[in-house]
Amino acid sequence: MPQEIERKFLVTGEYKSQAYAQTRIVQGYISSARGRTVRVRIRDDKGYLTIKGASNASGTSRYEWEKEISLEEARELMQLCEPGIIDKTRYLVQSGIHTFEVDEFYGENDGLVVAEVELASEDESFEKPIFIGQEVTGDIRYYNSQLMKYPFKTWE
Repeated sequence: MPQEIERKFLVTGEYKSQAYAQTRIVQGYISSARGRTVRVRIRDDKGYLTIKGASNASGTSRYEWEKEISLEEARELMQLCEPGIIDKTRYLVQSGIHTFEVDEFYGENDGLVVAEVELASEDESFEKPIFIGQEVTGDIRYYNSQLMKYPFKTWE
């Protein structure tokens, strides 16, 4: 079974000058039920359908299946999504042998910047870039499926 193992952090410093690539992402959720989400994503000019399972107790690992679909199919499926869209730019920053994906959110999540690093195992070590702040791995408020329902701008 394909597993996604990642850790998530708030971003507290400058990262854009360190990025070697960036992409615009718009995504919605056909299902955002806790423990199983079905996501439709448009990343630049490509479409993707992703299914994710429940996270483990620490929030670092969960089942993930993703398939590239046509841009037309993704646009059609976006019409079936629940209310609320995630709009963000993703910056890729190399740190040691790992790549950090830094997401800068827009719209109702404007002001939120989160970095994720994918790992081969839950206890794999990695070099933290200087812009990494508080770890929020496992905090469901930072899951995109939750940010769609409870946007960052509504937090107190």
